[in-house]
Amino acid sequence: MSNSVHGHDVMALMVAQGAAIIKPELLCLMGQKFGFAARYHTCSAADLSAEALIQLLIGKGKFHETPQGIELAAGRKCDH
Repeated sequence: MSNSVHGHDVMALMVAQGAAIIKPELLCLMGQKFGFAARYHTCSAADLSAEALIQLLIGKGKFHETPQGIELAAGRKCDH
């Protein structure tokens, strides 16, 4: 069975990062932390690649893209 990591864990990784990070570096950091073969899930989606999770979190307004890279949107968290 593959390792499935919740999006909350990736959001916590971004909090620990403390600054914007470009997507290739975020993908590498996720791979180093959770394993390069890890799959990801959220409260509303499952079996996501790292890239798909990032796009989902951007689409939900939890991450946003800036000229400096991807940032965790201020005050964005799940309601549970």
